[in-house]
Amino acid sequence: MSSTVLYMSMSLDGFIAGPNEGPGNGLGDGGDRLHDWALRSEVTGVDRQVVDEMMSTGAIVCGRGTYEPANGWGGDHHDNVPVFVLTRRPDAQQPQWPNVTYVADVESAMSRAKAAAGEKDVLVHGAGTAQLAVAAGVLDELEIHLIPVLLGEGRPLFEHLGAGQRELEQVRVLGGSEATHLRYRVRR
Repeated sequence: MSSTVLYMSMSLDGFIAGPNEGPGNGLGDGGDRLHDWALRSEVTGVDRQVVDEMMSTGAIVCGRGTYEPANGWGGDHHDNVPVFVLTRRPDAQQPQWPNVTYVADVESAMSRAKAAAGEKDVLVHGAGTAQLAVAAGVLDELEIHLIPVLLGEGRPLFEHLGAGQRELEQVRVLGGSEATHLRYRVRR
């Protein structure tokens, strides 16, 4: 059965983007460092395994805050899988690519992505999307790529979850050459 899985690189001090994030500086100052492990010219070993897992997902759910700075990945994140973009204005003028669907709420986006993915997992992108999905109870797992760097400030992964503790079950820990990959299942 398909699972919704957040894949997120994060600094040791809990930031997913550096300070001064904005147009032309989508990951903020120093934020590109968080993705070096996956984007270098030759990814090997455990890091390769994790990248391959991420790129074998069957659909994507993301918010506009992730989608737009990436220029919509040109309409194809990987392998022509369907992309469901959360937006408050799904009927507004948006780039129209055949694999991209604009959806107004996280529950619908996750449900539609799971149906589209079939037996494959759904790749979840973005802090805002992750926060909405956790709050709505529709995020199944988190794969955190912990990077040995301290950014000092920037955008934290979870800052707007509201009150209430959420329990996670550790599924695995993999030590890569430039990242430690932590996978958790959300307990319900």
